[in-house]
Amino acid sequence: MTLIDLINNPSEQRRFSFEVLPPLKGSGTDKLFATINKLKEFNPLFINITTHHSEYIYKQMDNGLLQRQRIRRRPGTIAIAAAIQNKFGIPVQPHIICSGTTIEDIEYELLDLQFLGISNLLLLRGDKAKEDSRFIPTPGGHEHTTDLIQQVNQFNKGVFADGSAIKCPGKGFTFGVACYPEKHEEAPNMDMDMAYLKEKQDLGASFAVTQLFFDNQKYFNFVKKAREMGITIPIIPGIKPMAKLSQLTVVPKTFHCDIPQELAAEAVKCKTDEEVKQLGIEWSIAQCKELYQHGVKDIHFYTVSAVDSVAKIARQLL
Repeated sequence: MTLIDLINNPSEQRRFSFEVLPPLKGSGTDKLFATINKLKEFNPLFINITTHHSEYIYKQMDNGLLQRQRIRRRPGTIAIAAAIQNKFGIPVQPHIICSGTTIEDIEYELLDLQFLGISNLLLLRGDKAKEDSRFIPTPGGHEHTTDLIQQVNQFNKGVFADGSAIKCPGKGFTFGVACYPEKHEEAPNMDMDMAYLKEKQDLGASFAVTQLFFDNQKYFNFVKKAREMGITIPIIPGIKPMAKLSQLTVVPKTFHCDIPQELAAEAVKCKTDEEVKQLGIEWSIAQCKELYQHGVKDIHFYTVSAVDSVAKIARQLL
């Protein structure tokens, strides 16, 4: 069953999906599997696994100069997806991104995924490098998510990126994409940003998952405008509970989302991370209940640094 089949399957139950990080290089899987063990009680609709391709670091050499080196801190997204699916029997959706990859790299990823029996993907451009003012594609790679989508579509038709035929085409991929209730940081305006989402739908995206948000009205407005523009695919809201004092300033900067005044006013009263964590749980529960009241069926949780909070929230909502 594809993820869109699961999403469209009518259900009276409240359903959750979760995003997790692959382990840091050399860290092993114990911590990640402990996270999955905490989340599996909620019968996840799916678990998606982020990918972090190469990034630059600057290493000081013996002569005192700095050498720019490309490293991968979190390898193994595809292997981790397969491990979760095989160990826990939960549908998985690995991220496939443009950032840091060539067209050939992506083609090998698709082949590996077919061999492993994983057919659901989340296709993304990926973040720009920290030191760059704008996204710069890897030489031989894609610049836009739509380019990546077209490669996957061509692969599904049994054709490699160089135009040659795949001798034994496997099962095709279905895929979702990301969307931004408060606009992607690089989009000039919301209309153009949503036009890109419409284009992704027209190219075959079967659903979208939103960037995290704390103000439900932003989501409601986004969905309303999307429907008016002919975007009909499911738009799953993404929720991440606040868990640390530092997130009051870090989250808006990192994820380009507003923190509502009511939440901010309560957060600045908190003296400890534990107080912020409890506030985050309470706010997210209220958010989810309001989403349900407006007909939302499925909710996606970003679990990084908030696994225990997410589990508490999910228990309160079931």
